[in-house]
Amino acid sequence: MPSADSVFDYVVVGAGPAGCLLANRLSADPTCRVLLLEAGGRDNYPWIHVPVGYLYCIGNPRTDWCFKTEAQAGLGGRSLGYPRGKVLGGCSSINGMIYMRGQAADYERWAEQGNVGWAWNDVLPLFKASENHFAGSTDHHGAAGEWRVEQQRYSWPILDAFRDGAEQSGIAKVDDFNTGDNQGCGYFQVNQRSGVRWNASKAFLRPIVKRPNVTILTGVQVDQVLLNNVRATAVKAHWQGAWHEFKARREIILCAGSVGSPGILQRSGIGPRKLLEGLGIGVRHDLPGVGGNLQDHLQLRLIYQIRNTRTLNQMANSLWGKMGMGLRYLYDRSGPLAMAPSQLGAFVRSDPEQTSANLQYHVQPLSLERFGEPLHRFPAFTASVCNLRPLSRGRIDIRSADMHAAPLIDPNYLSDPQDLKVAADAIRLTRRIVQAPALAAFEPVEYLPGPELQSEQALHEAASKIGTTIFHPVGTCRMGSGPLDVVDNQLRVHGVPGLRVADASIMPQIVSGNTCSPTLMIAEKAAQLILKGAATQTHLSDASAIPTP
Repeated sequence: MPSADSVFDYVVVGAGPAGCLLANRLSADPTCRVLLLEAGGRDNYPWIHVPVGYLYCIGNPRTDWCFKTEAQAGLGGRSLGYPRGKVLGGCSSINGMIYMRGQAADYERWAEQGNVGWAWNDVLPLFKASENHFAGSTDHHGAAGEWRVEQQRYSWPILDAFRDGAEQSGIAKVDDFNTGDNQGCGYFQVNQRSGVRWNASKAFLRPIVKRPNVTILTGVQVDQVLLNNVRATAVKAHWQGAWHEFKARREIILCAGSVGSPGILQRSGIGPRKLLEGLGIGVRHDLPGVGGNLQDHLQLRLIYQIRNTRTLNQMANSLWGKMGMGLRYLYDRSGPLAMAPSQLGAFVRSDPEQTSANLQYHVQPLSLERFGEPLHRFPAFTASVCNLRPLSRGRIDIRSADMHAAPLIDPNYLSDPQDLKVAADAIRLTRRIVQAPALAAFEPVEYLPGPELQSEQALHEAASKIGTTIFHPVGTCRMGSGPLDVVDNQLRVHGVPGLRVADASIMPQIVSGNTCSPTLMIAEKAAQLILKGAATQTHLSDASAIPTP
């Protein structure tokens, strides 16, 4: 355990997907001392590892920070739960386990904005480096990494029918969403190993726990980064009932996510001057973009009651059904308990003018009013559809200098008129798919939002009533070189040497898909940049020690 005067080469804050990978990569050099700090606890809660257990992890203070958004005008004044992982592995311990990279065009846009080194051909090798794909090594996939990707182990007739209905509606069937163009309909590949959740802690921390040069601490809440003049040299944190300063010789890397990283910066006096002065925090470095540019995928959860088949609703509401699911999972790690929450996906354009798929479906053989509540007692499925490239922007800011105070989260959903148009188009498209001949045998009836809602205005109101987060907040420490950007293309915080951010908060624009694996890619890139920089500094230091003839 570290002593009061311990000094590390690297201090990594946050053991979510990015922090776990970074601790692994940086500690591969036995001459480097690495400290990984996690505010949550160990990932030893059984429901983390059973795939369907996400239902018992989201909204559970043992595994989730249980944040809430501000009341959202675009959602009829509703406040949403905003799950974030509070455990080793971070959100990879409570998410839907979907392996998704986004589209090649996403990364091309990042590079076109001046972020050299982040184009698709630059990041594809990074995705492959950490990947352990069931199909082996190919042009698109890697097999030698730690991040296990497998096919799903259970299927439902209603999902097969939805896929057929999508094909009848002009959405082609595809087998792999991760080749750069994800348009089509197919089954998600998932981060599981033999029917068990494969989180970032298992993938990247377990193999290194015996390395003498890495220290992993849980229950450590980081308050702020400490600066010596302008350079980041340590973090101030509360651990085991006392305050500590953990010092870094080389760098501090924030991997606390789109909620946590801007909060730490702001409490450190790095952020918008007006906000900091209003909270009585001394301004160490005026960086107005910290906390801004918040983007998230808002899902519209359309629910359809069906007949002539079973869904998870009946099984979960039956004692015999629960027993059967449990026994099957114990026997061969398959059955409904092994399923990802969303098994079937589709990527499609909301209108022909879109340059690529701008809608994503997560189709589930279950339904419920909201997360944390019981499943409905009637058979049903949910076709959840989100706008992949929303134009609405929000903010995440601290409320006070007290690190225990909940953050102010304002996603500003549906504030842009174009997002309302895409939402209405998405509802119409979903109805068209469900009305396809392939689903006729199941006699689907729209439960939410309701078939009587038909006009453009009515569909806008429907979106505001059924819209909810799909848990993909990004962008609050945006990468770029503009006045509102927080880090450069090397992920170094502008104006603060010795400090980087490497998590989903650096995304200039949200990717066209789930965000967990792109976050790992960001960390892989950060590790390469950090190690390259360290090698360069060592080389220069060695060269300077050579006597001049």
